[in-house]
Amino acid sequence: MSSSFFIKGSKKPQIAKIGKKTMISKRKGDGDTAGKVKGKKQNSKYNEEISSDSETESPVVAKKRPAKEEHDYDETPQEKKLRLAKLYLNQLKEQEEEKVEDESFETDLIAGRLQEEVLEQKGKLQRLIAKDLLPPDTSEIRLLRGHKLPITCLVISPDDKCIFSSAKDCSIIKWHIESGKKLRVIPGGRKGTEDRHVGHTAQVLCMSISSDGKYLATGDMNKLIMIWEAETCKHLYKFTGHKGAVSGLSFRRGTHDLYSASHDRSIKVWNVDENAYVETLFGHQDAITALDSLSRERCVTAGGRDRSVRVWKIAEESQLVFHGHEGSIDCIQLINEEHMITGADDGSVCLWSVNKKKPLSTVKEAHGCHGDAGLEQPHWVAAVAALQNTDVVASGSSNSQVHVWKCGPNYRGLEPLFSIPVVGFVNSLKFSHSGHFLVAGVGQEHRLGRWWRQKEARNGICIIPLKRKPPNQDEAPTAE
Repeated sequence: MSSSFFIKGSKKPQIAKIGKKTMISKRKGDGDTAGKVKGKKQNSKYNEEISSDSETESPVVAKKRPAKEEHDYDETPQEKKLRLAKLYLNQLKEQEEEKVEDESFETDLIAGRLQEEVLEQKGKLQRLIAKDLLPPDTSEIRLLRGHKLPITCLVISPDDKCIFSSAKDCSIIKWHIESGKKLRVIPGGRKGTEDRHVGHTAQVLCMSISSDGKYLATGDMNKLIMIWEAETCKHLYKFTGHKGAVSGLSFRRGTHDLYSASHDRSIKVWNVDENAYVETLFGHQDAITALDSLSRERCVTAGGRDRSVRVWKIAEESQLVFHGHEGSIDCIQLINEEHMITGADDGSVCLWSVNKKKPLSTVKEAHGCHGDAGLEQPHWVAAVAALQNTDVVASGSSNSQVHVWKCGPNYRGLEPLFSIPVVGFVNSLKFSHSGHFLVAGVGQEHRLGRWWRQKEARNGICIIPLKRKPPNQDEAPTAE
């Protein structure tokens, strides 16, 4: 490469050849000041561009260059390639280290999730959240009104956006939880209009929704089970076969298999996809009052006045029998695959394990007593609910209170957390799947009869928010 530059006092243009390019710089007259300044800038820039070839000839220019530029221009192409290669390798190393950390974190998450699923399947999972729950403010409780008669049953959709409820007026209402508006209404019909009315013409006692939110099942006093499309509330099928009122319904989680219980003392299994009956199971000695199931091919039932709780193993066609209550067992709910909670008209609430014939824990007169002195009777426990796989359960009665309880370690023991004022008979209770709220179906009468009435109560659905302590809130020290 050849190069040339301006020599002080020279007026001839000098030519610098850099590679294949040729650069020409022409100095303007001495009288043109702007031209001088411009010429100097051009010369300076020009000198910097070819400084690697002229350092020995123009030392003055070399002194003006910053040290960093000297280093850059002193670097040979081979050194530059080596430096860039090292930089690239360092970047790759950092990326791989970050990737390993992310993969390790994801592996830990997956391992933790798998461990939870194993514990859940074994019925040993117990998330301890009771210590973080706070009692709600009364002003935060919302009441949704639409049914003319007492609420008898309700369910919450799997996405926690809707509530389905039914009452003694035979109607079914789909509610939007956030707005409190009615999305769909299936009116009840009068007795004798069964042939032409699409819907129930007798009191609805129970309902269940499939885990994918596709089907809704409802059962009534007329021995009928009706299947609805949950999204549109369109009537799909009608199941007949029970010889008594249908008192319990539950979809097996992850499937469209439906279990039903009846006052005829039988359990029936249905396949909703195929619109088909599967089988019937017998064992209870009196009317069955409630039923529940989770993901295993089994269900649990409350036997009412036969004072038994039964676990039905569908595949093996066998059953386990449990005794513990002194009164009629009116409600039952599974906490996980191995534990359940029941309530009875003797006022007691019991915690059970499928591995023990007797309750793990019993709270007698859980909702207090009523009546004249010396003739006190316990308030009947009409509804129970469990926040599944946690240590939180709830119970409802006619004492205008919903009690929230904490289960002890391994479900051995029940401790009261707080009470929520709800005026009337609490006939149904459900925790949301997220655990952010509790829904209570309230009425002036008990769902199974009219033994007495609370005129001050309002028939409706109470949505009770469940507040939790902030994660960064310090817990009070405990004495050891």
